[in-house]
Parts: sequence; C-alpha cells; structure tokens
Amino acid sequence: MSVTPDPQSGAFNSEKFRQVLHYIISKTESSPNVGKKVLYKLLYFNDFNYYELNEVKMTGEKYSKLEHGPAPRHFDSVVTMLKKDKAIIEKKVDYYGHNQTRFCSLKEPDLSLLSATEIKHIDDTLGRYGSMNGSQIEAMSHKDIPWIASADNNDLDYELVFYRSAEMSVREYCDDD
Repeated sequence: MSVTPDPQSGAFNSEKFRQVLHYIISKTESSPNVGKKVLYKLLYFNDFNYYELNEVKMTGEKYSKLEHGPAPRHFDSVVTMLKKDKAIIEKKVDYYGHNQTRFCSLKEPDLSLLSATEIKHIDDTLGRYGSMNGSQIEAMSHKDIPWIASADNNDLDYELVFYRSAEMSVREYCDDD
C-alpha cells in the first residue's frame, strides 16, 4: 500500500495519510475526548477543509458516509502499520461510561511528506475541532454538505465542499454585489 502518487492527482497517498494520522495522534494523545470516533472526524475535516481552501487533496483519502459521520477508508490498515512499526499503541479506556479506543504515540512522527503549510493547516484543524467530544464533532459533521448530500455507505465527494453553508465553510468567498 505504499503508493506515492503525484500530489496534484488527488489519488490516495498512504504514506502521507500515515504521517498525518500519526501527527494528529501525537498532538491529541493527552486529550481524553479524542478516541477513534473523534480521530475519524479530525481527519475528515482536515482533508475536506484543506480541499476547500486549496483545491487540492492533502492525502487523497476516501471517506465513507456512515451513521455516525464520515469515516476514513484506510484508517484501520494504517493504524495496523503504525502499530507494527511500534510508532503507536492502541488501548481501550472508559470515557464517561462508554468504551473508547484511544491511541498514543511512541515516537516522533515522520513529517517528511508534509509542508509547513500543511502542518499549520493540521494544527488549525486541531484548534478548531480538537476539543469537541465524539457527540459534538459527529453533530458538526452531520451539518456538512459532503455528508448530507451523500448516500449511506458511499464515498463523500470532495467537490461538495464548495456548496457548504457559511457556518461550515472555512474559505473566504467574495460577494458579487
């Protein structure tokens, strides 16, 4: 799965997705609200907001419309690779009476495929959504046009970010008055 396509193609880049996921885990591991569900949505908002702002895909990951919001298709396989490389560990914890799957980083993430602009964008995403619990970030994802306009279990279309409501949009659009 070590496909490294031309970044402009928008195809899935597993190594870049791996670096983004490991970086997000390293930044959120001490936040008790960030379990697997929140990670799914942080990855989603990171990728879709980046696309709205830059009109290119950061990782090219595909996200499926599931009942509890967008879910990255390659999450489990990339987590398995990170665990195999002893970069992260996975643990089950109790979070307000619910079972939560949490991840902790065991070493510094490799950021060699990420530009300074991309790292800043990830940090901005974490600042915007990182304090939300699973219910809050799920509700936020359910307000987003890519999720609303997609059929259950289908992939979300990145192009739909250009039809977001003002509340969900991260891009400054000019008025044509």
